[in-house]
Amino acid sequence: MIEAEWWEYETQEEMAAAVAGDIGFIVESALDARGSCLLAFPGGRTPKPIFERLAKADLNWKKVTIIPTDDRLVPMDSEQSNVRSIAQAFLRAGARVVPIATEIPDYKLAGNSADARLQDLPWPPDLVWLGMGEDGHTASLFAGPDLQNALDAPKARRAVGVMPDPLPEDAPVARVTLTRSAILSARTILITITGDRQRELLEGAIEDGQSSKLPIGRLLAEVDQPIDIHWAP
Repeated sequence: MIEAEWWEYETQEEMAAAVAGDIGFIVESALDARGSCLLAFPGGRTPKPIFERLAKADLNWKKVTIIPTDDRLVPMDSEQSNVRSIAQAFLRAGARVVPIATEIPDYKLAGNSADARLQDLPWPPDLVWLGMGEDGHTASLFAGPDLQNALDAPKARRAVGVMPDPLPEDAPVARVTLTRSAILSARTILITITGDRQRELLEGAIEDGQSSKLPIGRLLAEVDQPIDIHWAP
């Protein structure tokens, strides 16, 4: 049974303030305990106001490393690049932002490159923050022939290349993504979603567990720690 605690807000602005505060506490706790902090952040629209609030927090950002949970195989200066929005928010604060995507045309080789880059980082992450799409994907765990590889990758494997099938209309490109084992190894897992449709999807995915047809349900079915879900209309 997936143990999830739901946090509900009246507005997305209220959620942004609360989530930024929670992540700030995670950073401070990691720095106190280990002297460094590793965070994995999502792409998309919902995180951006949270990024803005969090980047202004009075934290020792120079000891914080941030990676994307996933990224599209596009140039880093592309608006479709997840690491671009992370870097825009946090490089000025002093954080280290590590990209995982490359412009290697073969997405599986790009996944190997991403995994090699992540092997150089201290593991596990202190936080993996996930979003969810309207199709039930999370990170770049999409439906398609590569989904099972990402879910069943060995525990030592941190990232793989994936080709969603069908390709999303808004970004019809291959991706690299954290594996299920890499995501679930995190000390804290946090999910942010908005709107009634996403809530309904996520509640159903959690209830269905291993039998879920949605990638996020398949992912969370293996979680062995409580997760925090933040929702706003």
